[in-house]
Amino acid sequence: MPEGPTIVILKEEVAKFDGKEVIAVTGNTKIDLDRLLHQKATFKSWGKHFLICFDGFTVRIHFLLFGSYLIDETKSAQIRLGLTFPNGQLNMYACGVKILEGDINDHYHWSEDVMNEDWNPKKAKAKLKEVPNKLACDALLEQDIFSGVGNIIKNEVLYRIFVHPKSEIGEIPAKKITEMIDEAKNYSFDFLRWKKQNELKKHWLAHTKKTCKRCDLPIIKEYTGIKKRRSFYCENCQILYQ
Repeated sequence: MPEGPTIVILKEEVAKFDGKEVIAVTGNTKIDLDRLLHQKATFKSWGKHFLICFDGFTVRIHFLLFGSYLIDETKSAQIRLGLTFPNGQLNMYACGVKILEGDINDHYHWSEDVMNEDWNPKKAKAKLKEVPNKLACDALLEQDIFSGVGNIIKNEVLYRIFVHPKSEIGEIPAKKITEMIDEAKNYSFDFLRWKKQNELKKHWLAHTKKTCKRCDLPIIKEYTGIKKRRSFYCENCQILYQ
C-alpha cells in the first residue's frame, strides 16, 4: 500500500495536467465517467488519498494494497480509471475510486496530514492523549492522527526513537511522545527524498531487516497490535513501556 510520500510524488508528477480539461475518460470503475468529461482538474493529496478535484466534486483514489498508476503509458491490466488531457494521460489500476460531493475542504482536515504545510503536531499529541491504552504500532497507523504514515514509516520511526512497537501510548514518557510525533514527519520527508532518488530501501534500519545495526542482535518480526501489521524491532534497544 503506497504511503503518504508516494502519493505526494504522484501529485508532483501530474502537475502538468493541473487546470487542464479532461477530453476522454475510460475505466471499469462504477462512478459516472461522463461527469468527468470536459471538466478541468486540479490535484491534492491527503495521506494515502490522491484527490482529483473538479468544480463541485472530487474523485478520491485509494491505491489499496496493489494499486498503481502510469503517466502517458498503459499496461495489459484493466484500467480502473483513465483520464486523457490535451497534453497526456493518467491511468490508474487496481485502486478504489469514490466521488466526494461538494468542497474538498469539508471532507478533510489538512492538519492531520504529516506532509501537509498545515500539519499540526499539537493536535496529534492531544489525540494521542485520548488513547492511552493504544499500542504505539497501532497509534502511528491511525490516519486521523498521522495521515500518510504507513507500515514502513511506523517501523522506522519506532526504531529511530528506541520505542518498542507494543508500548502503550499512556506509558510512554512525554519526551518520547514528542519524538514520535516529530519523527513521523521527519521520516516521511526522508522517505520522499529517498524514494525520488530510488534508494529508499538502502536507508531502512529496521523494516524487513534481520539484525539490529545498533546491537548486532536479531531483529524480531511480529504481527503486532489490533491492526496485525508487520513490526520489525529490537528487543534490546527498543524500550517496552507498559
